[in-house]
This record gives sequence, structure tokens and C-alpha cells, in this order.
Amino acid sequence: MFAAIPRSWQRTLYIVFFAQLISAMGFSLIFPFLPLYVQSLGTTTGISLDFWAGMVFSSQAITMMIASPIWGGLADRYGRKVMVERAMFGGTILLFLMAFVTSAEQLVLLRAIQGFVTGTVSANNALVAASAPRNRMGYAMGMLQVGQWSGIALGPLVGGVLADAFGFAIPHIFTAILLGVAGILIYFGVDEHFEPVEQAKARRPSLVSEWRHVLSMPGVMLTYSLRFLTALSRSMITPIAPLFVQTLLLEEAGVSTVTGLMIGISSAAATATGIYFGRLGDRIGHRKIVVGSAVIAGLSLLPQALVTETWQLIVLYALTGAASGGLVASPSALLAEYTDPGEEGAVYGLDNSIVAGGRALAPLIGSGLAIWLGYRGVFGVAALMMGALVVVALRGLPERQLKAA
Repeated sequence: MFAAIPRSWQRTLYIVFFAQLISAMGFSLIFPFLPLYVQSLGTTTGISLDFWAGMVFSSQAITMMIASPIWGGLADRYGRKVMVERAMFGGTILLFLMAFVTSAEQLVLLRAIQGFVTGTVSANNALVAASAPRNRMGYAMGMLQVGQWSGIALGPLVGGVLADAFGFAIPHIFTAILLGVAGILIYFGVDEHFEPVEQAKARRPSLVSEWRHVLSMPGVMLTYSLRFLTALSRSMITPIAPLFVQTLLLEEAGVSTVTGLMIGISSAAATATGIYFGRLGDRIGHRKIVVGSAVIAGLSLLPQALVTETWQLIVLYALTGAASGGLVASPSALLAEYTDPGEEGAVYGLDNSIVAGGRALAPLIGSGLAIWLGYRGVFGVAALMMGALVVVALRGLPERQLKAA
């Protein structure tokens, strides 16, 4: 009977890992060409297409920032599996509809609705965190990160090639299919015997009380701040990447493919390091992993401001991706260490909201910096943010785990 416990959580982990992989691949298919899709659609309101190119990223992140804590709190009351299914199947419908929009405004509206409905990463994190042992949390979160970044590594390359070959609608339809497959996999493959941990049936605290309790626990707010800085620095680059690549190529042909290759290789590098950093953090402490990863990321971002060829950008951005392996798994594991069992939905719902907040601000900040400092200046500012992350982690993140494994 005792031996059945690890098999149960590992089975859930591996199934969610695969669902994470194919859903991340689906969502990231559209990354390389979203600003170009906006340009091709045009506007019906006369508002600048540059504005809509930023809003196509920000609108989804803003609504996800609002919705994620609510979905997370509901997951602690009604189960995590149903929240994963809601995110997967809701995304299936919305991404399919995006293939048939006729204006930038329609695309931005659907992206905003997508932010309310989806949130697959936080839902998957909560489902796994609720079942995995605390002393294996770094490994479990590292596995999920490998699934996420493997999908992100494949998606942009596939999406860029599909967009260059068949236009911008086909990748959206393909994404819808992948999300549907992921939802079916979770529905039939994961058995969640859910019971709220403590004040279950009668006196469960309100969502606001649960959020307040999570935020009051030592180490949580600081870890969230690290997550925000990481999301902000990385997401500033994504919207300007195809435009920067366009300046390096001096032509429009193949921009989506090269951008997809850039994002894909970076994500593959994060995949290669993710599970290693997760396991290493379980042994030596996740604080050290966060600090070391941020130093490497900052040092690799700085020379990207000086590149003159696309291959140079791809190589350096891959190194940034490798460093990112420690900036996702380790903070996720720290959140599990710092908080109580039974609150995984609230913890990772708030986490997703913080990350979404960074992604919401990033395109606006990135666009403003690009106007002020040029595309190259965005990479320099992102490097400075990594430096700030190092200072915050060194000054405030506890050396040791706050809870016993």
C-alpha cells in the first residue's frame, strides 16, 4: 500500500507533463508572427497598428492576471483537474476562432477572452503540486518546466514555418487541435480524488482570506517579485523579436521562420537545463539556483544589444534560455516549500497572475523602450532587470528552506 503513493503521483506527473508539452507547443505556435498577423489584418478603428501589436500580447496577459487567482481559489474548492480541462477546452474554441478574424480589434478581443479562460501552466502546476511529495517538488516542477519549454521550443519553429508557407490562420487551427488533444489526455488519463484539506465543507475561508494567508507567509512575496522580474525581462523581447530580426535580415522573407528558430532554440536550452536545475535545487537549495541563473541570463542578454547577424542573436538567446531553466522551476518549488498543503490552487493562481502582470506590462514597456532606445536598448534594459533580480534574491531570499521537506 505504501509503494502505491509514489506510483500515483508520478503517473499524474508524467501525464500532465505530456499535456503541458503539447499545449505549450500549441500556444507558442503563434508567438513568432502575432505582430505580423496584426499588420496583415489591418484596423477598422484607425488606431495605430503598433498599438494593436502591443495589445495583442498585453490584453491576454491583463485578463489572465485578473482571472488566475480566482480560478486558483476555485481549484482548491472543487478540484484541480477540472481547472486544467477548463483551460484546455476553452483555449481550443478560442484559438480556432482566431483563425477567422478579419481585423486587429477582433484578434485582440479574442486574446483578451483567452486570458480569462485559459491559464494551463498554473492549472497544471497546482494539479502536480497537490500530489507530489514536498521533498521532490524541485524535480516535479522541473519536469513540468521541461514539458513547457519543450513545447515552446517546437512551437515557434513549427508556427513560423506554417505561417510562411500557408499564412497566419493555419497555425491557429493547429493550436486548437493540440489543446483539444491535451484536454482529452487529462480527462481520461488523470484520476483526481479531490478533497479540500482542512475546513472543507462548512467553513472554508473566502478567496480573499485564502489569498491574504498565502501572501502573508514568509518568503512568498519575495518569490513572487522574482517571478515578476523574470517575466518582465523575458517578455519585453518577444514582441520586438520579429521586428528586430527583420532589421538584421534586411528583408521580410523568412522573418517568421528565423524568429521561430530563435525562440525555439532558446526554449530547447531551457528544457535541457530545467530538470537538472530542479533536482540540483532540491539538494543544494533553490536560492543558489535562482542567483546563478539570473547572473548567467544577465551576462548573455547584454551582448545581444550588439549583434550584427541573426546567428549571433540565436546563439546568445539560447544561452539566456539555458539560464531560464533555473528561473522557473526553482521559484515554483520555493512557493511549494513556503506554503501549506491544500492551497496549491491559490498559490499557483496568484503566481500565474504575477507572471501575467509582468507579461502585460512588458510589451508596453518594450515598445516604449524600442521607440526611446531602439530595439537594441531593450536587450540592455532586460539585462539590468536580471541584475536587479540577483540583488533582490541575495538580500531577501532565505538561505534555507522555511519548511521541512
